[in-house]
Amino acid sequence: MIDRYLKILEKIKSNELILFDGAIGTELQKRGIVMDGSWCGTASLQDYILKQIHIDYINSGSQIITTNTYASSRIMLKAAGSEKQFKEINLKAINSALNAREETKKFDVLIAGSISHRYPIADGDVLSQAVVNVSKNELQDSTYEMLNLLSNNGCDLILLEMMYRPERMEVVFDVMRKSKLPVWVGFSCRKSETGEILSLTDESNVTFKEMMSLAKNYEFDVWGAMHTSVDIMDICIEMIKENFNGPIFAYPDSGGWLSPNWTFDNVINPKNFIEKVKVWNSLGAQIVGGCCGTSPKHIKAIASIK
Repeated sequence: MIDRYLKILEKIKSNELILFDGAIGTELQKRGIVMDGSWCGTASLQDYILKQIHIDYINSGSQIITTNTYASSRIMLKAAGSEKQFKEINLKAINSALNAREETKKFDVLIAGSISHRYPIADGDVLSQAVVNVSKNELQDSTYEMLNLLSNNGCDLILLEMMYRPERMEVVFDVMRKSKLPVWVGFSCRKSETGEILSLTDESNVTFKEMMSLAKNYEFDVWGAMHTSVDIMDICIEMIKENFNGPIFAYPDSGGWLSPNWTFDNVINPKNFIEKVKVWNSLGAQIVGGCCGTSPKHIKAIASIK
């Protein structure tokens, strides 16, 4: 295990607040990149913009930055007509992060290789309903392909982003048994009308407890809640703490979704974000960052309380 990862673990054991980055996909959109059938997957071809986003996060205080590979699996790129560029796109995504670390000379910054179970979504959708049918074998192959690419090209850990569909989660989790790198898992949740914490999907009432029960069968180093509203993050942290004894991260989103774009109305103010982070940290989340809608300004704000 490489030194920089061990250093982060030692800082966590010392109760230091660790800073993730903020959003990548929505930040690319804010900087003028047009989202397509892969959402932000093909945006890595504009690697000079992507590298600058990583640099901005590092300079804002991020100790962990995330590769722009959440939406660039072969399944996603196929929907954008870019399947043949799978390797080119994803190597540019990884190298953008590596080059940002090199240029800032912040060599202890960790690079988290992002993997999701995302499928293509129709334009105008607000519920993230998949528009293609993907077999279990296809998801398995796609996940394994991404795991190998991230593991063999400089990432320090694997981040499973936005895990919320149990039938897909199990496939992805099984592939992670083959990972040579540490694996962190991020669950995505919503609050029902009756106050119950459920999977983000509106298609069924899968509880957060059910999702976490799946993860207990795997040796993930860190658990967290991500792409989850700031308004329920505190509840999610408490529930994770009841089911997991390791480090916890909080990675909320803010704003709204209208596929393939994020809407930035009502994104939380960085000053208000600081107050939320103080609460999450007091509840046990030692690793904090932001998902869709957040920006380097949010990370810079919370860096001020370290």
